[in-house]
Amino acid sequence: MEVPSTGQRKACVALARLDNADRGIDWMAKPKNVRDEEFEAQVLKADKPVMVDFWAEWCGPCKMIAPVVEELAQEYDGRVEFVKIDVDASPQSATRFGIRSIPTLLVFKNGKVEEQVIGAVPKSVLKKKLESVLSR
Repeated sequence: MEVPSTGQRKACVALARLDNADRGIDWMAKPKNVRDEEFEAQVLKADKPVMVDFWAEWCGPCKMIAPVVEELAQEYDGRVEFVKIDVDASPQSATRFGIRSIPTLLVFKNGKVEEQVIGAVPKSVLKKKLESVLSR
């Protein structure tokens, strides 16, 4: 069997991405938008750690940290799930966990809050929290 050249492999990957995009399949891992009624199934009963980003459309710092959370979703794909909760659309989840400032990011493992970060922080801070939970 002939091994494809680097150029051929890149072309195959590019075609696969285009093909998946045409079918509505997103190539990169991204945080899922979750509502109150899905919270228990998507977060509390998850078989992996879950980072939950509590945010709102009008929140400037939330918009600043969103690309960082998306990068982490790609980096930790398969090891950590990432979800976003719009506190205006899903106020029960925010109230349940005492969210008073946004962005607030909670890391859940086995249905329990293991780590918390409030505010727009550097990516390294979030990675440290995730690594801490994964090492337990």
